[in-house]
This record gives sequence, structure tokens and C-alpha cells, in this order.
Amino acid sequence: MNLLQMCDEVSATVTPETSVADAIQLMLDRRVGAVAVLDAERRVAGIFTERDVLRKISLSGRDPRGVSVDEVMTRAVELGTPETGAGEALAAMVDSHYRHLPIVDKDGRLLGMLSIRNLLQARIDELTHQLDAQDQYANDSPGG
Repeated sequence: MNLLQMCDEVSATVTPETSVADAIQLMLDRRVGAVAVLDAERRVAGIFTERDVLRKISLSGRDPRGVSVDEVMTRAVELGTPETGAGEALAAMVDSHYRHLPIVDKDGRLLGMLSIRNLLQARIDELTHQLDAQDQYANDSPGG
């Protein structure tokens, strides 16, 4: 299974001009911890995460309705491609302490948003399938 197959069907996205309040509402509505911030050509300009809310908004005294995502988003975003391996993506996410990885095409346009939850669920599904196959083999073998 490639990374795009692990991503949610529709990625949560905003523009840099979106208010922080609207971005937070989208995250709540979609039950996600991050939104990709896209420019006019659908290239990833940044990412806005729960961590950004906590570190840059929650105790700042600023009204989230009056702050644009562009002011507080994370600009240095690690990106993956459809060719990135699942193990490589997981290692990068764990090593760098982030939970979301935008998957982009060769021009930096968003194809999907991968979360560590997606990766872990895919691995759990794979291991469950392997265990079920082993159980079936053990039950079908002579003397089993």
C-alpha cells in the first residue's frame, strides 16, 4: 500500500488568508489535528496544527477570528511524495516529532495529508492480516 492510499479521502486545507478561528473549526469538523495551507496553485505553503494553536494562539490574548493562518502557520514543512516508503515516512515523523506529512507531486501540489494515525492503522491492519493467515494455516495443517 502506498502513502496516498493511506491518506484520508479528502484532505483538510485552508488558504493563508483563512482566519485561525475558521481553520480550528475545520479541524474540529473534520476531526483532524492539522490542515495543509495551500497557495493559489495548490502548492503547500505551510501547515497549521494543534501545536500551532497551543503555542502561538491559546495564551497570546489574540482573537483567533482576527488572526490569519499565514501569521502563525508552520512554514518549514517536511513533505513526502507518492514514492516515499511507509517506513521512511514513519521514521521521519517520529524522529522530527510531528504527526502530519503532506504528500505532494513533483511541483509541490498537495495530493494528500498523511497522519501518523494513518500509518499506524495500516501497520495494525497488515499485522492482523498476517496473524489471521498464521492462525488459518495452523488450523488447516495436519494435526492442527
